[in-house]
Amino acid sequence: MTAHDGMYIDGAWRPAAGDGTIEVRNPADEQVIATVPAGSAEDIDAAVRAARAALPAWRATAPAERAARLAALRDRLAERAGEIAATITAELGSTLAFSTRVQAAVPVAVTGIYAELAASYAFEEKLGNSTVLHEPVGVVGAITPWNYPLHQITNKVAPALAAGCTVVLKPAEDTPLTAQLFAECVDAAGIPAGVFNLVTGLGTVAGQALAEHEGVDLVSFTGSTAVGRKIGAIAGGAVKRVALELGGKSANVILPGADLAKAVHTNVGDVIRNSGQSCNALTRMLVHADQYDEAVALTAEAVAQCVPGDPTAEGSRLGPLVNAKQRDRVRGFIAQGVKEGARLVTGGEEAPDGLESGYYVRPTVFADVTEDMTIAQEEIFGPVISILRYEDEEEAVRIANGTVYGLAGAVWAADEETAVAFARRLDTGQVDINGGRFNLLAPFGGYKQSGVGRELGPHGLTEYLQTKSLQF
Repeated sequence: MTAHDGMYIDGAWRPAAGDGTIEVRNPADEQVIATVPAGSAEDIDAAVRAARAALPAWRATAPAERAARLAALRDRLAERAGEIAATITAELGSTLAFSTRVQAAVPVAVTGIYAELAASYAFEEKLGNSTVLHEPVGVVGAITPWNYPLHQITNKVAPALAAGCTVVLKPAEDTPLTAQLFAECVDAAGIPAGVFNLVTGLGTVAGQALAEHEGVDLVSFTGSTAVGRKIGAIAGGAVKRVALELGGKSANVILPGADLAKAVHTNVGDVIRNSGQSCNALTRMLVHADQYDEAVALTAEAVAQCVPGDPTAEGSRLGPLVNAKQRDRVRGFIAQGVKEGARLVTGGEEAPDGLESGYYVRPTVFADVTEDMTIAQEEIFGPVISILRYEDEEEAVRIANGTVYGLAGAVWAADEETAVAFARRLDTGQVDINGGRFNLLAPFGGYKQSGVGRELGPHGLTEYLQTKSLQF
């Protein structure tokens, strides 16, 4: 893989301030495929200064022109979708089919949505004798994760640019090549110098420097709840706005009378997606006692069809995890589940057969899981499903709401009315009703420790706006 040996700052690739580098490894074979600069606080400072210098002109740019630049960015991303998909598979391990269908394609759609919103959004409105102005918050520090490396970038950068903000991006150190491709597309789209800037580096160095920088007006972070707390504390000390999309432990509640086979099949596909590395994965399956044994058998049967293997192979459904640390973490949770008394239905902590190299784990199903077990409470971030039993609807609500998270969920019932009534009782930001499809216009974000703020659609745009009223 080709990689830039510098940072994209103020419209050009420039050398990093230091000589440190980060190795990028292919998780399928553990081989180094590229190196990128390990950015420092000095690099972050240069990027923030460029963003601040570009802010007055960009915020004064007519929304229609901002929309045109975003439309051009959408087109550049679409033109390079094949290269982007291959890059994501190489540095993350997503199957090539998933990288093509989701990882590369969805960001094109998201960028297009914000191109349209930039042109149509009401940045001014009349309320009585006042004119209310919705203005850009300023310079945005965007810190993105590795699991959806381009999607999470466009979720932040596209609405920020549509709002009239300028951006400094610090991508995850595991997937910096995708971010560099994005910067190339920004440049090709004619977005003015300094409006978007990229600094690669470690979260503990470049990420922290970006969160702490006094020239940053808002920090948008997606990642673990533990890191989100630290960023929230940094921002709070400076009275700086934050948008945090954090962890999840989402429940899929299957009520009596629902299509059990369809609900189970959908649940397995959701957890297998991206090797279980999705913050909104439905990793807890809640089933009524009368259907519990049948659900366990159906889950085991479905998971047996998901064999780990080469993510570039045709028909591959389950690639490796992103790195050795993540692989070992997931295997540790599996061992903990066994230790605490959960019944291992399929999978386990051993390496999959024939895959001694690469960061692979066995897709794993646990039954007889109780709500106090570690695997029912903590985010695992791997292809692991915990099946919990409930006796009545009240118990199902209590179990579903019984974690510190509240990002997503699903409800299956015999009819929509029953499912919606149950969904209203869930403390979570999104709920899929009887297999409802993901909607790129709907707000995405969590309750409780799953975060602060919303991404996607009009609600995602408002995160990057502040309000001023003029009285007449």
